[in-house]
Amino acid sequence: MPNEKSTNSGKSKGEEDNWLKSLGPGLITGASDDDPSGIGTYSQVGAQGGMGMLWTIIYSFPMMVAIQLVSAQIGRVTGTGIAGNMRKYYPRWVMFTLVLLMLCANIINIGADIAAMGEAANLVLGGNMIIYAVILTLMSVTLQVLIPYAKYVLILKWLCLVLFTYVAVVFSVNVPWLEAIKNSLLPTITIDATNITMIIAVLGTTISPYLFFWQASEEVEEEEDNPDEHPLKQAPEEATKQFSRIRKDTVIGMAFSNLIAFFIMLCAAVTLHMNGKTDIQSASQAAEALRPIAGNLTFSLFAIGIIGTGLLALPVLAGSAAYAVSEMFLLPMGLNKKPKDAKKFYGLITGITVIGMLIIFIGINPIKALFWSAVINGVVAVPIMILMMLMGRNEKVMGKFTLTTRTTIIGWISTIIMFAAAVAMFLTL
Repeated sequence: MPNEKSTNSGKSKGEEDNWLKSLGPGLITGASDDDPSGIGTYSQVGAQGGMGMLWTIIYSFPMMVAIQLVSAQIGRVTGTGIAGNMRKYYPRWVMFTLVLLMLCANIINIGADIAAMGEAANLVLGGNMIIYAVILTLMSVTLQVLIPYAKYVLILKWLCLVLFTYVAVVFSVNVPWLEAIKNSLLPTITIDATNITMIIAVLGTTISPYLFFWQASEEVEEEEDNPDEHPLKQAPEEATKQFSRIRKDTVIGMAFSNLIAFFIMLCAAVTLHMNGKTDIQSASQAAEALRPIAGNLTFSLFAIGIIGTGLLALPVLAGSAAYAVSEMFLLPMGLNKKPKDAKKFYGLITGITVIGMLIIFIGINPIKALFWSAVINGVVAVPIMILMMLMGRNEKVMGKFTLTTRTTIIGWISTIIMFAAAVAMFLTL
């Protein structure tokens, strides 16, 4: 108690500093969710479905918060990531299958993001899209490998600010706000293949497996990087402070993520959809289509945002997969470790990112990959969410810190909705 009191008392500036420092894994996880693939998906859905799809962002928010709380609590309580806990408490084939599915989805997602970043750079600067893609890939990998964890997290936090470009985009065009609010609060659902696929694409973008693995692993990193903190199963006296921080960090991070997603979809709805441009298949195509409708400023902001969000998302996509594979094979891991002490972990980050980049060289259509990576994520998320919910209620895993009744209820409702959406998509195809 004395330590907690001394931490929370004193000058308001100190309190503000502590408040800002407490935003970490949740904020970065939420911001990375609005990656170029996400921007492409939200743009597609806004262009095709108009404002009638805005409700998907609002109603996915509590689902997103609940499942990310579960992942964060698993990491902080056990001191081990999602894959590590799978290895300890569940059959190996379950772990291998789910990690492999997540790895495949991440590689496709990385390829789609890199392609979108290269295309966006080409739109703004001119030149060769592939050269830009390679340069941005090398920049991302270099930062992850060479920059110490504490400084790198700070870079990622500052990169979150680039997402405000999409707020500026919306306020640079005319928006019928009353109609937007109505469509946000009152769902309109049409049961056909197109609408179901759009819904699961949004759910697959906002509720993605890589986000679960990343946030749990980053909670472990934060704990290991601070000598005064420990896994809560070993230090239950830290629970009140840590759970409060996790809730605040996760709610703010997911609210930030969904707010930006809402603005991206709204922008596409009031510009592209209202002007009959409904066949938008990538983030960069959405940016290019905006130029004659909304002007050069809107176009430039949209395109620059794609590059910034890509630099934010690539480390999360590659890092979450590297954490999962490293836990699966008990490899030394962690961004807080020097490359010489975790060679295979950093090799995985580099290899996964480079393999993703190669998608743009081997003829896989990056435009379609953007949308379908979200659909794949939506399907893969279901079994992982089921296992996470079982972990969260398992005393062998969580000790006395099993999930609260409220989190359990919302978490299972979210899992059931994701399952129903996936089944509906397959039935309507």
